[in-house]
Amino acid sequence: MKYKLQFLQYNECSILVEWPAIIDKNMLNDILNFKNLIQNKYGKQIVEVIAAYNSILIFYVSTIEDVNSVFLDLELLYDNCNSISVIESNTFRIPVCYDDEFAVDIDDYSRTKKLTKEEIIKRHIDPIYTVFFIGFLPGFLYLGGLDFKLHLDRKKTPNLNVKKGAVAIGGKQTGIYPQDSPGGWHIIGNSPIELFNPKQDPPCFIKAGDKVKFHAISKSEYFEIQNEITLSRFDIKTLLIV
Repeated sequence: MKYKLQFLQYNECSILVEWPAIIDKNMLNDILNFKNLIQNKYGKQIVEVIAAYNSILIFYVSTIEDVNSVFLDLELLYDNCNSISVIESNTFRIPVCYDDEFAVDIDDYSRTKKLTKEEIIKRHIDPIYTVFFIGFLPGFLYLGGLDFKLHLDRKKTPNLNVKKGAVAIGGKQTGIYPQDSPGGWHIIGNSPIELFNPKQDPPCFIKAGDKVKFHAISKSEYFEIQNEITLSRFDIKTLLIV
């Protein structure tokens, strides 16, 4: 399926390509395919191509002199691609501790949603989520597929210090904070997994298009995994679901 795209100049060295403003798995595959086409065709002419829910941002090495010509080239590249390849993806089983020590917002969340903590946890671990894109922090996964009964608007007043590993819900999405930061999502647990490490290649082992399945662990299991990571004994490959 082809989509009606919009091509916009983001700044003097970048182009923004927008799809319809929806969150959809088929559209994600289309976005990632087009991203690969651009990277393969333009190679050294571009610095980076960043994919989001319904857009890609293309950063060029040099200033764009003729933006209309670039628009036309991109439009032709998209329109002339008749085959859509299946994007290779992995599925990761990510451990989460939902203990009250970590789930700092779960009581308020439970009252607001009129669900027990057990119901919240079950509904949170049941789906297989799709990684739509990574931002606003390096390694922050925007996951689609959250049970509609868990949907809840972001907080009106964000927390000033959300702890690294916090597993949270914001609107129709769920995600994991890869480092300490301010944040306005509802925190229902914490994962000991390192989602971003600048010393690794790639720094984030999960990419857009991958799948995530959460599973609940105890506090003792949480600290065991955390200790293994600290001692560099934890193997990321153990998270893969084959």
